[in-house]
Amino acid sequence: MKRRDTLMRLKRFRVDEFKRRMVTLDGMRADLDRKLADLEESIARERQRANDSDIGRLAFPSFLRSIDSRRENLRTTLKEIDRERAQCQTDLTGAYQDLKSLELATEQQAKRVAEIEARRGQSRSDEMAIVRHLRKHALRQV
Repeated sequence: MKRRDTLMRLKRFRVDEFKRRMVTLDGMRADLDRKLADLEESIARERQRANDSDIGRLAFPSFLRSIDSRRENLRTTLKEIDRERAQCQTDLTGAYQDLKSLELATEQQAKRVAEIEARRGQSRSDEMAIVRHLRKHALRQV
């Protein structure tokens, strides 16, 4: 039974670990989404400033190229996080199914043990009743 308990703890740990990883990935995704939105706001602010001066109009295209590069890097990272999250979700589903199947097997084993114990108890009760019955009838015949 200790072996099964250890295995159960291991399965639960794996499920919890995958859940923690999912939360971490979701947090990273939210952070990158926020950075991407900040980048878009930055572009809008710089475009407004660039229109105010001649130097700004000349410098804005190079600024925009560097921002585009950063934006593309963020989008690539988002795709990678989404891919990793999908894999983690698959792993979580598999680990959860393993845990549930082990829990079900443990539950069924406990049910079988309880049924065996109930049958043994019933057999003892039946045997005692038979012995009493035989003694009762044996006393009558004497």
